[in-house]
This record gives sequence, structure tokens and C-alpha cells, in this order.
Amino acid sequence: MKFSEFGFDDYLMDGIDAMGYVDATPVQEAVIPSIINGKDIIAAAQTGTGKTAAFLLPVLHNILTHTKDDGNIKCMIIVPTRELATQIAQTLEGISYFTEVSSIAVYGGGSGNLFAAERKALSSGVDIVICTPGRMIAHLNMNYVKLDELKYLVLDEADRMLDMGFFEDITKILSYMPKKRQNLMFSATMPPAIRKLANTMLHNPVEVNIAISKPAEQIKQGVFYVFDGQKIKLVKHVLTHGEFTSVLIFCSSKLSVKALTEELKRAKFAVDMIQSDLEQEKREQVLLDFKNKKLKILVATDILSRGIDIEDIDLVINYDVPHDGEDYIHRIGRTARAAAKGTAYTFVNEKEQYKFKQIEKLMESTVESQKVPDEFGPVPEVSENARPFKKPGGSSGGGKGRNNKFKKK
Repeated sequence: MKFSEFGFDDYLMDGIDAMGYVDATPVQEAVIPSIINGKDIIAAAQTGTGKTAAFLLPVLHNILTHTKDDGNIKCMIIVPTRELATQIAQTLEGISYFTEVSSIAVYGGGSGNLFAAERKALSSGVDIVICTPGRMIAHLNMNYVKLDELKYLVLDEADRMLDMGFFEDITKILSYMPKKRQNLMFSATMPPAIRKLANTMLHNPVEVNIAISKPAEQIKQGVFYVFDGQKIKLVKHVLTHGEFTSVLIFCSSKLSVKALTEELKRAKFAVDMIQSDLEQEKREQVLLDFKNKKLKILVATDILSRGIDIEDIDLVINYDVPHDGEDYIHRIGRTARAAAKGTAYTFVNEKEQYKFKQIEKLMESTVESQKVPDEFGPVPEVSENARPFKKPGGSSGGGKGRNNKFKKK
């Protein structure tokens, strides 16, 4: 099912189109119509199945079409960690760009100035709040957060929140909300504790169970474990020693896209890039040149992981590990289209091993490790028990919030 078939608000569709979303994932197709129609939802859906957009899009649509801009908090999304809050806030920022829906991410850690900024936004009114339980309770205890007009509550990764001991915190937050509201609960598993919480929250919910999609069988997948400093050299090696006619390379940041493109141009490869800083006319021209084989190599951010309609790409390189399993599926799915065969390589540094292992776990398969040429020198040891990488001083539940207001075109 295509996103254009859901009947979304026009300004929301502008954001969807700008993000490159075309076809809905199974969880999106299953829950979006029910959410638009006001139904409560309990969904078993792991990270990597597209669940973030599955609740953001219909909630945004309903806010745009069924509520007035009265300065009240209309939706609260409760999550277990600041990392997930940040991810959701970034996705929300993109798809709501052409609307006037405002949002803020509220999570622990950071400075007193950050808390003051959150307080100002929560006091003056913001449409959507994404929060961790402890931080939200800190604000609620100071009596300036008004939830009387809240219409939508989302619990994301509910099982993880209960594992982390947030049951009482969630119950307390619920006590501040009106009983008449729409409740959306997403959980990777459905243990008894989740069922108990669901019974106290949900009213005649629609139940959905979704497994992650799988890569096409004709894609040959491989993984190279390398240090960051070896990645550019490895790209050149793969391009030089393989017989590939059309190559798409995904990077996770604009800076990486620009740096890699410049290096490949200096090495005389026929390459160009697409990233969000480019004007739309330039993007379209680069994409047309790539489609018409004037360009052999295209370097891009995830702006192209969905929606690109080119059937004869024979190599995809994940220069960085994608954020989650669904992004990985969409990236490598740009090759082996129309019954053709294709190759997909992923470069994994020592900090990305845990994230890639989680992707393999979601796919229920192991990607074959590729040998790095001896002349590259030492490479990272592969750890079967890799742990999540945390920046120095980092902890779950903190970081930088935002309160964005975007004007219509």
C-alpha cells in the first residue's frame, strides 16, 4: 500500500514525499487506518519494522484535521531511553516539516538551561511531547504541565520500559491524563506484565503482530569489519576489483557523503552525491544522470533508501551501519530488483558491531563476513557479545531537547 492511499493531510503528504516514503511497511499498513479512525492499538512490533512512522503519521494527521491550535499538549509519546526519544524527534521533525505542528523531546541529563527550556515549552504549550518517564515526572511534580486536553498517548517499547522498572512512573503519568483519550502501545514482546498494563489503559484495542521484512533472496550480502580510517580505502578496493556497472553507497551523515564523494572524485571515479543540502533541481539531475548511466557511482544519505525506482543497481555499499533493520532492508533492497541479482556490502567498525548484530538478529540470519585484504593491516576483532557503544559521559535519559515550529509553505 502506498502512503498516498491513506488520505493524509496535504501538508503532511509534502513531508512524506520529501522524506522519500512511497510504500508502507506491513506494520504501517496494519495500524494507520485504525489509528486514523480513533481505535486503541496494541502492537507487537520490533524496532526496525517501521513502527515510528506507523504512529507518528496518523497522529499528525489527526492533530492537523481534528484539533485546533489552542496551546495545549495534544499527544505524549513515552519511551524508555533518550536515544529513542532523539530518534523519534528527528523523524517527527522531518515528516512534520511543512506543517505547523510543534514538538519537544524531554529527557534527563543535560544542564539546568535544558530543563528551563523544556519547562518553558511545556508551560506555553506544545502539540507533541516525546519523553522518558523520569524526566516527565520531574516536570509534572512542579505543576505547570497541563494534560487536560491530551488526546493521544503512545507507549513505545513498552516491554523495555517495564524491564527498566518504569511501571509505577508510567502509572503516575497516566493519572495526570484525561481518561478519554486514544492509546497506542507498541512492544517487541507481550509478556503478562504488558497485558496487565494494556488492560488498565486500552479500550477494545486492535491487536497487531508484525515481524520484520526479509531481504530478497537474490541479494548476496557481505560484511567487512574495519576501522573507520580503512573505509574509504576499502570502498576504492571494492570498486576497483569488482565488475559493477551501477553502485549506490549509503552514508549516515551529510559530512560522510561529502568526504567520500570528494575522495572518489580525486581517484577519478565517475561519482556524484545526493544529500539534503542540495537544491531539488540538482538532486533530480544527479539522479537522472545515475539512472541513465552517465554516473556509475552515487553516494547518498538515507534520503534515497526508500522510493528510488532504478532497477539495475548491482552493488549497494553501507558505508555506515544503518540505524535499524528496516533501514537496512530498504538500503540493500535498492539492488536485486526486477528479479535481477545484486550484491550488498556493509562496513562495520568496532563501535557499530552491536548495532549490526541486532540487525542480524531481527532478520534471523547471519551475514557472511568478508576478508579484508592483508595490506590494509589490523582490523577490529569481531565480538559475538558486542555491547551498545556509548559516548563518554553518555547515559540513557538525557540529551538535547527541541521545540520546533514549522511554517506551511
